[in-house]
Amino acid sequence: MATYAIGDIQGCLDSLLLLLERCRFDRDRDRLWLVGDLVNRGPRSLDTLRFVRDLGPAATTVLGNHDLYLLMVAAGLDRRGKGDTLDEVLAAPDRVELLDWLRRQKLCHLEGDFCLVHAGLLPQWTATSARALAAEVEAVLQGPSCAEFLANLWGSEPLSWSDELQGWSRLRVIVNAMTRMRFCSLSGAMDLKTKGEATDAPADHLPWFDIPGRRSTDTVLIIGHWSALGLRIEDKLLALDSGCFWGRHLSAVRLEDRAVFQVDCSNGESQV
Repeated sequence: MATYAIGDIQGCLDSLLLLLERCRFDRDRDRLWLVGDLVNRGPRSLDTLRFVRDLGPAATTVLGNHDLYLLMVAAGLDRRGKGDTLDEVLAAPDRVELLDWLRRQKLCHLEGDFCLVHAGLLPQWTATSARALAAEVEAVLQGPSCAEFLANLWGSEPLSWSDELQGWSRLRVIVNAMTRMRFCSLSGAMDLKTKGEATDAPADHLPWFDIPGRRSTDTVLIIGHWSALGLRIEDKLLALDSGCFWGRHLSAVRLEDRAVFQVDCSNGESQV
């Protein structure tokens, strides 16, 4: 059995299928760990959702910001982005079943020495405490207060974590850290505006994984979200968003031996 961790798919199913061929993935034997952002921008978001859902226990996925955006749009709670490609999902006859499956996925997955999360963990959190915080969000997202949660999810405040936070503010910080974060101040305050490369950090900020004293350094963090960062393989960090939709690569790392598999997406998804 092998476990393949794969970067942001964003509706680029043709690239994913080709990558799985290159990995020689066997759904009856192997496992996929997906870093989130299954949907949006690419041309086959609907087919991607169906494919991953139908893999059943062979696939573990965490929620990314685009996945949550789909849930918000489906609930009528967000303005449509000009580049989104969600109409096919929203019009699908199995829309209800797919969205129900999506909202039941984890925000953070912890197993052995590995922690799978879309964007990152705040420096104050251990992987174990982050998993407990993710469970708070998952319980609300999967429960009767889901619509109210989604209505209160939008926004970037507060930017810092405190154990004293309660209610929607508490859940919003957890979601923003795990699905949107790239840079933090040394005190752990998020900057949620700056994108670009790691060297583009605002003054007095660093990439979140470089903050001194970060408490999750004993765990291998597997992330996506940051396409400008590209594929980055370190002892305790596997950053896997290598810009498939942007014409670069879709990447997989086999966790058992860190072998890398890639698909060249430079010709565009429709020509893969």
